[in-house]
Amino acid sequence: MEYRDWAPMYDRICREFGFPFERERASADELEARAGARLTAEPLDPLRGLLAGRTVVVCGLAPGAGAPPLWRLPADASAPLLIAADGATERCLAASLIPSIVVTDLDGPVASEVNANRRGSWVVLHAHGDNRPAIEEWADQFPGRLIGSWAGPPRPRLLNVGGFTDGDRAVLLAEHVGAARILLWGFDFARVDEADPPQRTRKLAKLAWARRILVDAARRRRAQIELWLPDGRRVPYAEGADESTTR
Repeated sequence: MEYRDWAPMYDRICREFGFPFERERASADELEARAGARLTAEPLDPLRGLLAGRTVVVCGLAPGAGAPPLWRLPADASAPLLIAADGATERCLAASLIPSIVVTDLDGPVASEVNANRRGSWVVLHAHGDNRPAIEEWADQFPGRLIGSWAGPPRPRLLNVGGFTDGDRAVLLAEHVGAARILLWGFDFARVDEADPPQRTRKLAKLAWARRILVDAARRRRAQIELWLPDGRRVPYAEGADESTTR
């Protein structure tokens, strides 16, 4: 998705959640200050070379989902590329799967993401208004290939191709650079591991936006987007969006 098309939707999200854009900008400035020249310039170019025309599995953090069973995919298909959304990285590494890309805003088990980066994963590190302290703590600890993103207009070292949560942001990134097929594993917009009622309500509201963003992506048909369900079925996302599907 181009930023000009994404910006009106993000404006609505900011109004709903009360996100002040000055904080978004401050976090982006902090990311550039901390990571500096280590952020890949023209970041879409290497991602396009990696993902264009490929099957991509985006792994989310649905309760009980575990790592994606890549061995179940057809043997005659080219090897799929794995993108882990934030905390799903830990699940992938526990199953001896090293993601090609990790998309994170640093609110999960960040040490596992640093480990994946050390073992070869590209990390797309997102700056937003609520994660400046995490950027201050972690941004300079990633030893490998690092890409920056943020919520405002693209900068030379910070991309924005749309997306709100780590999961839908990963999907829109794959779509933008030309992935042919995107399988969603571990996506569930109805269940969250959050005991505190206000936080649970807020997280579910964010996931409602993530679902809406993915429905729009499926309807654009720039990539074939499918839910990969625990029973092994793969169904077109627009048809199965109400089944147990999170970031």
